[in-house]
Amino acid sequence: MLLGAQLRRLREGAGVTREGAGWEIRSSESKISRMELGRVGFKERDVADLLTLYGVTATDERAALLKLARDGNSPGWWHRYGDVLPSWFQSYLGLEAAAALIRTYEVQFVPGLLQTRGYARAVILLGHRNAAAAEIDRRVDLRMERQELLRRSEPPHLWVVVDEAALRRPIGGPEVMRGQLTALIEATKSPHVRLQVVPFTAGGHAAAGGAFSILRFGDQDLPDIVYIEQLTSAIYLDKREDLDHYALAMEQLCVEAEPPERTPEILGRILDELPRR
Repeated sequence: MLLGAQLRRLREGAGVTREGAGWEIRSSESKISRMELGRVGFKERDVADLLTLYGVTATDERAALLKLARDGNSPGWWHRYGDVLPSWFQSYLGLEAAAALIRTYEVQFVPGLLQTRGYARAVILLGHRNAAAAEIDRRVDLRMERQELLRRSEPPHLWVVVDEAALRRPIGGPEVMRGQLTALIEATKSPHVRLQVVPFTAGGHAAAGGAFSILRFGDQDLPDIVYIEQLTSAIYLDKREDLDHYALAMEQLCVEAEPPERTPEILGRILDELPRR
């Protein structure tokens, strides 16, 4: 998706039609469209030919884009979980792994990147009640391995805004929630994690439509991506008007939410209110 967006901008900047680009690589207009949407793999030779057609001659720029083509065709760690991982979510994991900044709003659950193993298991069981124990274990392992990106030497910045309802919903029971809230308090100590809570007292707010994430990448030429997950699919948005709408909603959420420095206090209060055994 990232390489496709780059190629589309280069093609449009060079004034080349999709039909002309398709002719250059001995293919069709529809193939160029699928490439630019990130829906097909890339042959390195095709990318090199397109870069020449678009007038990209700088060695460094060509090398970076060709590397992106090679990386895009290389299976990520998550391919080991192909038996429990839908294709539409594989795309997200690739984008998440490449992001420099991940901003996410959650209204029902703690975001996956910050879930404990016990909490993750309880959430997964909600949607897979009839699954075998081995399948549940693999789904939990997948979510835990996904969190490794936060432990990289140069992790992405994670900025989470979570509705108070998600923190009070007793997923897995009091003990699971106790562990989850304690883990969130610990996460706020990381310089790469910012966590804000939208309190009940905020009333209605800009993101009443539901959860979403915005991913930003290190290369300023790459567009942000808005990700909206549904029950059996996901929506990926990169058009300017969509990005602006969601970016504004996220900014308003950050204003309406309690400031990050108050988050440990809020989490601690919710933790203290949990019933004791």
